[in-house]
Amino acid sequence: MLWAAPAAIFFAIFGLGPIGAVVYLSFTEWNLLGSPEWTGLDNWARLFEDPDVVGSVRVTLVLTVLCWLVQTPVSLLLGVWAAGPQRNRAVLSTIFFVPLLLSTAAIALTWLSLLDPNFGMAVDLGRFLGVEDGNFLGDRQLALYTVAFVVTWQFIPFHALIYQAAAQQIPATLYEAARVDGADRWRRFFSVTLPQLRHTVTASSILIVIGSLTYFESILLLTGGGPGTATRVLPLHMYVKGFVGTDMGYASVLAVVMVAVGAALSFAIARVTGYHRMSSQREGL
Repeated sequence: MLWAAPAAIFFAIFGLGPIGAVVYLSFTEWNLLGSPEWTGLDNWARLFEDPDVVGSVRVTLVLTVLCWLVQTPVSLLLGVWAAGPQRNRAVLSTIFFVPLLLSTAAIALTWLSLLDPNFGMAVDLGRFLGVEDGNFLGDRQLALYTVAFVVTWQFIPFHALIYQAAAQQIPATLYEAARVDGADRWRRFFSVTLPQLRHTVTASSILIVIGSLTYFESILLLTGGGPGTATRVLPLHMYVKGFVGTDMGYASVLAVVMVAVGAALSFAIARVTGYHRMSSQREGL
């Protein structure tokens, strides 16, 4: 097993090491100056007294559900289409995957300009959708949905690429057998394509759930967590406590909670879907 030693050492240093450091800081008081002072469970006790935690968790969960409900079907259909032999498929796929080439900050700033109610397309789009002032990011009822739209627009190409690669591995003999049985295009999709991609759907879902716990730059640049706390997700709440309020001990508690929740959700999805028993779906393997 010596061949795995370099990867294990790398993971221990850059993966487990930082997590251990954060766990330690969660039991200390540190304002980024001087040395951390041990305070025991004081920071953890504050977790249950923080009125903003519940709201941040709720916003994070809503954003996760919204992103999953939109990204999964759109990415699946786009990826399956991109794996086919359609005319101009390569050119259109390149256009669809452009967001993958852009940084999160660039995307957020671009949409911030486009959705500015003083200029850009926000006013015309608002009139079309019944939002007369076009203030999508400043409305408490619309801000979270607008952020979810920007995030899904950014990450749909990534998940579509995963589905495209998986769809290209489906044996052609399965489609040929379905055609012989008289199955039309949609029947082949639901009876052949979708079952063969079930493990890919699970993997993509895990990535979406974990990703929802790391959404930060987009929300910080688009709304700053506002209006009020309407879009303050848990990572942003951690940032506000740690780097704005210089309370790194309590911010570390929030970080540990996010790691624990992400790991628990990933494990739960894998157990419920049977992903941990995944085996090859290709013939002869």
